[in-house]
Amino acid sequence: MSGKAAVRRGLPPAAAGIPAPSDRRFRRSERPARRRTWRGWLRRAAWSTAGAVVVVLLASWAGSSLLDAAALTVRSVIVRGHSRVSAADIETRLAGIRQENILKIDLEQYRLRLIASPWIARAELWRVFPSTVQVRITERTPLVLARLSGQLFLVDAAGVIIGSFGPAYREFDLPIVDGLTLVAPDAALVDPARIRLVDRLMLDLAPRPDLSRRISQINVRDPRNAVILLDDEPAELRLGDRDFLARIEQFETSAAAIRHQRAVNEYWDLRFGDLVYVK
Repeated sequence: MSGKAAVRRGLPPAAAGIPAPSDRRFRRSERPARRRTWRGWLRRAAWSTAGAVVVVLLASWAGSSLLDAAALTVRSVIVRGHSRVSAADIETRLAGIRQENILKIDLEQYRLRLIASPWIARAELWRVFPSTVQVRITERTPLVLARLSGQLFLVDAAGVIIGSFGPAYREFDLPIVDGLTLVAPDAALVDPARIRLVDRLMLDLAPRPDLSRRISQINVRDPRNAVILLDDEPAELRLGDRDFLARIEQFETSAAAIRHQRAVNEYWDLRFGDLVYVK
């Protein structure tokens, strides 16, 4: 402590030790807890509900404004994967898409329009924000030419009749198939069992494209027996429903020797293993 007397806050030193009884007149009164009535709860609930309604209305208004924004109108459609289907045909099937809002657009509706084309096997559409729709098309591949009522039609491995054969499709060097279709009361339908037989035949001959190119006609009136005609061979080859390549190669091996013994003008029946029946 310094030489100067310390200054003490509060009571003077002389008051130390003097009792100071409390005065009840200055005692703080205890207030009873305020009761929350049902009216107060109702009032607060009403204000909360009103606030929530305002928030919902504002969000709805903002969402509606966003959906109707001109910036989200489809302006560009990018199509890929088509070569046989003309751009004009695709444009017709997608008519109206550029007036749609990209958030509201029903892409499935336009997909169904596209696959209604006999040339289109699959179509995929997706959004690219803010204003583009992209389209990917998978076209059908003709497998054979089906003969029906004297006319030729392109048919794929799924049995879909793509369209009539004409000069526009002259690059398709495909065998002609008889007996492939069933004539229903209102339309010609491809028999699934027979188109599968043709598809298996063509797949089996894939390792020998030289043989595939020599097939000029196929007859599948019997769905368990594929009968073919080869170029420069007057007699038909009866191959059954399996081992097509092996049976044709058997014909190639044995034809010269058999012809040395007899003429074969009608058929070679190759369905019985090492036995070859001819006529």
